[in-house]
Amino acid sequence: MMDFPDSSSSLPSTERVSRRRGPGFLATLRQGARMMMRDTRAGELRLLVLALVVAVAAVTSVGFLADRVGRALERDAGQMLGADLLLDADEPIAADFFDAARERGLEVSRTWQFPSMASVGDAAQLVSLKAVEPGYPLRGSLKVADDPYTGGADTRDIPAAGTVWADAQLLALLGIEVGDTIGLGDSRLRVTRVITYEPDRGMQFVNVAPRVMMRADDLPATGLIATGSRIGYALLAAGEPDAVTSYSQWLNEHLQRGQKLATVASGRPEVQRTMDRAQRFLSLVALLAVLISAVAVALAAGRFMTRHRDGIAIMRCLGAVQQQVTRMLLLEFTLVGLFASAVGGLLGFAVHQGLVLALGNLIDTQLPAPSAIPALQGLVTGVLLLLGFAWPALAQLRHVPPARVLRRDADMVRARSAIGYALGAVGFALLIAWFAGDVRLGAVVAGGFLGAFGAFALVAWLCVLGLARLRGLVTGMPTLRFALAGVVRRRAATITQVCALAIGLMALLLLTMTRTDLVAGWQRTLPPDAPNRFLINIQPDQRQAVQDFLSAHDLNNVTLWPMIRGRLIAVDGRPIGPDDYEDPRAKRLVDREFNLSYGENLPAANQIEQGRWLNPDAPEVSLESGLAESLHLAVGDVLTFDIAGQQVEVTVASTRSVDWDSMQVNFFAVLSPSALEGMPQSWITSFHLPPEQATLPRELVRQFPNLTVFDVGSILNQLQSVLDQVITAVQVLFIFTLAAGILVLAAALTATRDERIREAAVLRSLGATRRQLARTQRLEVLAVGGLAGLLAAAGASAIGWALSVYVFDFQITLSLWPWLVGIGVGMLAAWGGAALALRGVLRTPPLLTLREA
Repeated sequence: MMDFPDSSSSLPSTERVSRRRGPGFLATLRQGARMMMRDTRAGELRLLVLALVVAVAAVTSVGFLADRVGRALERDAGQMLGADLLLDADEPIAADFFDAARERGLEVSRTWQFPSMASVGDAAQLVSLKAVEPGYPLRGSLKVADDPYTGGADTRDIPAAGTVWADAQLLALLGIEVGDTIGLGDSRLRVTRVITYEPDRGMQFVNVAPRVMMRADDLPATGLIATGSRIGYALLAAGEPDAVTSYSQWLNEHLQRGQKLATVASGRPEVQRTMDRAQRFLSLVALLAVLISAVAVALAAGRFMTRHRDGIAIMRCLGAVQQQVTRMLLLEFTLVGLFASAVGGLLGFAVHQGLVLALGNLIDTQLPAPSAIPALQGLVTGVLLLLGFAWPALAQLRHVPPARVLRRDADMVRARSAIGYALGAVGFALLIAWFAGDVRLGAVVAGGFLGAFGAFALVAWLCVLGLARLRGLVTGMPTLRFALAGVVRRRAATITQVCALAIGLMALLLLTMTRTDLVAGWQRTLPPDAPNRFLINIQPDQRQAVQDFLSAHDLNNVTLWPMIRGRLIAVDGRPIGPDDYEDPRAKRLVDREFNLSYGENLPAANQIEQGRWLNPDAPEVSLESGLAESLHLAVGDVLTFDIAGQQVEVTVASTRSVDWDSMQVNFFAVLSPSALEGMPQSWITSFHLPPEQATLPRELVRQFPNLTVFDVGSILNQLQSVLDQVITAVQVLFIFTLAAGILVLAAALTATRDERIREAAVLRSLGATRRQLARTQRLEVLAVGGLAGLLAAAGASAIGWALSVYVFDFQITLSLWPWLVGIGVGMLAAWGGAALALRGVLRTPPLLTLREA
C-alpha cells in the first residue's frame, strides 16, 4: 500500500529528526513514482484517475471542436464574404454606392439571392437561386465538378448565358443529370456543372434549399423579380487595404435602413455569434460532467487518505519528516494528474471527432487541425480538480503524527481542510466563468446544478426515511431486510450516490424527450387540415386565375391575402431607429421591412385584445400584441410606414393575439384597405394539400412559373433532422455526465468497502451464506439505481412539461417510457458502479477480516 524508506539505516533520535533535512529531489521523485506505481497496482488510484479522465475528456472534446471551428472562421473570413467588404440590402442598392467604390479603385460585383422553384417535367423543387456577375467571387474561388459527388476544381468563371450550376442535392431531388434542362420562372436553362464549394456560403448551419447559380444577365428573362419579391441584394468590393478602409468609412456614413456592412475583420458576425453560443452551451454541458466528477474525486481522495494514515504514521516513526511526506504526496499526485489529463485529452480528441460526425451537414467546411489550447484547458481542469477536491483530503496525511501507531484517535481532521475545499470551490467557479464567458451564465449553471442536487437530496432523504419504515414491515425476507438496512444505515452515501446518478440520467432523458415527445406533442396540436403549403409571389393579375385553379382542384375556402413591404420609420411624428431600443428583438424589428397586409375582416386565427377592429374607410392599423409590446406601441399611437418611397400614416386601432401555430397566413401589422389598396403588392396564401394531390404544386408552378411553393412538411422534417443532429451531439456529452455519476456511486461504495468487508465477515460467522450476502448487496445497489432512475424520470418529465406549457405553449401527453427507461438504466448504471467498486468484497475470508479487526 505504501513504500517505506530504507529501514536498514539507523533510526535517528527525535532531536535529529526535527533538525534533519529530507532527501534530495531526485530521491523524493523516485519515492513518489514508486508510491504511485504501488498504489496503482493496489487499485487505490483507479477511481481517482477515472474521474479525472472523464472530466478532462468532457472539457477537451468540446474544446477541440470549438477551437477547430473558430480557426476555420478566422481562416475563411475573407472567403465567407467572397470579397474584402460586403454590403447586404433588402432593396436595390443605389448607383452612387458602386460609383464611390470605383472611385477608390476597388473591384465591385453584385449578387441577387432569393428562394424560387425549379421544375423538370412534373417535378418541382424549392431552390435558393443566386444570380452573379462576371468577376464573382472577388476573393476565394468556386469549386465545380462535371459530375455529382466528385472532387471539384477551382474556377474563376461563372455560368455561361443560358446555363446554370447547381448543387448535387438538386440533381438527386429532381432525378436529372448534368446536361439536362430545368425551368426557372419563364426561362429554360441547362445545368452544365455541379457546385462543390461556394466560398461566401460559408458554414451552412441549415440548408433550407439546394443552390442554383445563374448569370445575372439571364435573370430578367425569368420574370422572377416582381413586386413584393423578397430578394437579398449584395454589393461585393475588393482591393487595396487602404481603399477598402476608406470605402468602409464612406459606407458607414451613408448606410440606409435595411443595409448591413461586413468586412474581413468582422467576417460573418452572425455565424460567429451562433458558434459562440453553441460553444458556451456545449462547454457548460461538459462542465456538468466536471462538477459531478469533482464529487467523485473528493470521495476517492477521502478514501485514499483514510487508507494511508497508518502507513504515513509508520513512515513518520521511521524518520520521514513532514516536508518529505508532503513532497512525496505532491509528486505522486502530480504524476497522477498529468497521466489522467493526458489520457483524458486523447479520449476528448477521439470524442470530438465523433461530435464532428454527429453534427454532419451543419458544418459544411474543411476544418483545420486543432491547436494545443484545448489540451491546455483539459490540463488546467485536471489540476484544479486535484488541487481543489483531492489535495484538501491528502494534505491531512502530512499532519498524521507518529503517535497514531499507538493511538488510533491521535489525529483529528483539521479545520484547514475546509479552507482547502473553499479555495477549490473558488477555483472551480473561475473555471465555470471562463468556459461560460459570462459570470451570470456561469452562476446560473452552477446554481441550477446545486439546486437540482439539493432537490434530489431532499427527495432521496425522504425516500430513505420511507425505506427505514418499510424495513420494519418486511418479515420473512431477511435478504431484503439486510439490503434495506444497508441503504438506511449508510444514509449520506446513499443520498450522494442517488443525486449524482439522477442528474446524469435526467439530462439524457430530457434530451430524448425533447427529440421525441415535445416535437410530437407540438405536431399533435395542429388540426388535421392545418395548411401544409404556402404560396407566395402571386401577382395581382394572377390572383383570380390562381384562386380558380385551386378551386378546380377541390381546394375551396382558400383566402388570398395582399402583401406589401414597408418599413416603420416614425411613431407620433418622431423618427425611430434601432438605436432607440435596447431589446435585441426590438432592434431587429425596427431595422427590417414588415410584410404588411390589409383586409376588412379580422383573420380567423386572430383575437382582439385591446381596442377594436379596423374601420375600412379610415387610415388605421391593428398590431400583433407581441410586436406592440416589444416596440412600446399602444392603441392611439400614430405610425408612419415607408412603402416604396411613399409615407403612409395610420393610427393604431387595436392589438391582437395571433395563433402562429395555426399555420394560417398571419401578419404583424394589418392595415385598413383605404391605407394600402393602391400600393405595389403581391399576394400570398396557405392551404392544406391532401397526400393524394401531392403532384398539384408541379402543375401549379408549370402554369404559373413565377410562383414559389413552400412545403411546410419538408421544412419541418429538415428542421427535425437538424434538431436530431444537435441533440445527438449533446447526448454524447451527457454520456460523460452519466459516467461521472457512475463514478460517484462507485467512489461512495468504495468508501464503505472496508465496512462492508467487516459486516460480511460478521454475518458469515453468524451463519449467513455467501449467496445470501451477494443477493443482499445486489438488492441494495439496485435500490439505489432504481431510486436514482425514478428521480431522473420525475425531473425530466417535470421539466419537459414546463417547457411545453411555458415555452412552447402546448400540452404534451406524458408517456410511461421515461419512467421505465430511467429506472432500468439507473439500475444498470448502479450495477456497473458496484462491479467497479465492490468486486472481491465477499471473497475475503471472514477469519482474516476478524483477526485484522
